[in-house]
Amino acid sequence: MEPQRSPLLEVRGNIELKKPLIKAPSRLPLPGTRFKRGPDQMEDALEPEKKRTRGLDTVTKIATSQSRAPAITARTQTQNQITAPKVPKKTGPRCSTAIAMVLKNQKSGPAVPAQKPGAAPPMVGGRKPTKRPAWDLKGQLCDLNAELKCCRERTQTLAQENQQLQDQLREAQQQAKARGAECRTLEGELARVQAQAEQGQQELGSLRARVLELEEQQCTQEGLLRELQKEQLGLQEERRGLAARLEEQERRLQASEAALSGSQAEVASLRQEATGQAALLVEQGERLHGLEMERRRLHNQLQELKGNIRVFCRVRPVLPGEPTPPPSFLLFPSGPGGPADPPTRLSVSRCDERRGTLSGAPAPATRHDFSFDRVFPPGSRQDEVFEEIAMLVQSALDGYPVCIFAYGQTGSGKTFTMEGGPGRDPQVEGLIPRALRHLFSVAQELGGQGWTYSFVASYVEIYNETVRDLLATGPRKGQGGECEIRRAGPGSEELTVTNARYVPVSCEKEVEALLHLAHQNRAVARTSQNERSSRSHSVFQLQISGEHTGRGLQCGASLNLVDLAGSERLDPSLALGPGERDRLRETQAINSSLSTLGLVIMALSNKESHIPYRNSKLTYLLQNSLGGSAKMLMFVNISPLEENVSESLNSLRFASKVNQCVIGTAQANRK
Repeated sequence: MEPQRSPLLEVRGNIELKKPLIKAPSRLPLPGTRFKRGPDQMEDALEPEKKRTRGLDTVTKIATSQSRAPAITARTQTQNQITAPKVPKKTGPRCSTAIAMVLKNQKSGPAVPAQKPGAAPPMVGGRKPTKRPAWDLKGQLCDLNAELKCCRERTQTLAQENQQLQDQLREAQQQAKARGAECRTLEGELARVQAQAEQGQQELGSLRARVLELEEQQCTQEGLLRELQKEQLGLQEERRGLAARLEEQERRLQASEAALSGSQAEVASLRQEATGQAALLVEQGERLHGLEMERRRLHNQLQELKGNIRVFCRVRPVLPGEPTPPPSFLLFPSGPGGPADPPTRLSVSRCDERRGTLSGAPAPATRHDFSFDRVFPPGSRQDEVFEEIAMLVQSALDGYPVCIFAYGQTGSGKTFTMEGGPGRDPQVEGLIPRALRHLFSVAQELGGQGWTYSFVASYVEIYNETVRDLLATGPRKGQGGECEIRRAGPGSEELTVTNARYVPVSCEKEVEALLHLAHQNRAVARTSQNERSSRSHSVFQLQISGEHTGRGLQCGASLNLVDLAGSERLDPSLALGPGERDRLRETQAINSSLSTLGLVIMALSNKESHIPYRNSKLTYLLQNSLGGSAKMLMFVNISPLEENVSESLNSLRFASKVNQCVIGTAQANRK
């Protein structure tokens, strides 16, 4: 590594190297220059011509040698710069001391004073040198050569001194490095010794604390030892007591083992008995399942014997404020078995004031006799009515589609029969809440035999051939255009109503809430026959799904409870106002759908190839509950008032036609 130079030495060397060489002034006249001659120059003018010629030759040689002098001077300066040592920029304290000593020696050395340009030549032998004449160019050249030689000798001397100084500087730097390393080693050793001393102090403190802690632990252990000795004495007493108890327990254990051996024998006999009971239980389960299947078959056979399509007639009681009809207006003849049998016939008497005899006396009343599967007089209660259809409702659990209608004129009691009266009185509950309560009860009983059932309810109305969801809430409430009747899927025979709510139900309270909501949403209006008349067909559908996981059996069916709109005819003689025109359109839509219902039933009875289900939204929605795989029952409701005899007779005639129809054997939907 090249040693660094001291900034002071570098500056001093540069100053010495930049010192110009001493040149003698030239006395040659420049060409084209005119000057006055002095007294000393007069001799030159008197020289012969030959001497002047020689002088000119000498001037030419000197000029040539002077042209080379700058190159020699520049080369000398370059050599001095190359040989100048580089002093390090950073030095330690000892290095600074060495540099100071070098500078002191340098100052004390000989120094050659530099001559300024134009000065007189140096004195020789103590005498003042003679001044060379201007024409003595050779002498001047000799002086310059001598001066150049002196400069070169001086340069060599300075180079030797510089080399010595560099050697001294390197030695000083090496010494400084050695001293620095030694100092750092001593400092590290000092720090280590100090750290060891501190660590020893800390260990000494911790040992003292540990001694105190051990002394405290020793005191604690001594107290604990005394307590343990006392406890040992107590335990020894307790051990003697336990030994006595152990002997007692061993005696009791021997007695228990003897009793256990007897119990094991008894358990073995009980297990054998339990195995026999389990086998008997399985046998009883198989027998119970066979009996249940037989019950369903006989139940279905009984319903078929009664007819897959049956018609019940119900006469509502006279309401307060209505005129009492004559006793002979409605007659209920006894059943085939006498007064004890429920009535199945109804006789209606009609007097026509337009007819008369020749003597002017009124014509005798005309009697119209009708026969149905069951007739309910005005005093019949709601529970009596439901008792007749309870077995039919239960058929839905067995997998048979069931459909129950309430048909009749406005104000004949259809809604009362289906939904019940106001106030939630249990005595006046309608068929819908009673039917669902009965289904929940029977499904719970069948759950003990391995059957599980689920129920999903929906409630819609058909108003002017538009389907509305009666269970809709919020912004969809009262919007019927969104509901359409569609197939549940490609190739499926099941029908569903789009955008209608299908609510799972499992208890009576949920059904009551749905009926209350539907009652608020149903379309009603005031008519001449009723203050609040239902102007739409309401359809309550209950989808029933049953499964017996143990035997892999499944069944599904739907229960449809339908409250049809009023079936009264229009009076063409009435003048129609703006409000009556709406009633006219409603009545036309109602009568059209009821006529389609009659046509569908007749077509099913006649086994026609085409059944006009699509002629009405009502029959299209109920087509799976009207065909040969379903059980159907119609309630024909009539008014007890004589003023409504015309509408009552029309309803009875329609019901008689339906009662005469025979639909094929119902088939259960089982898998």
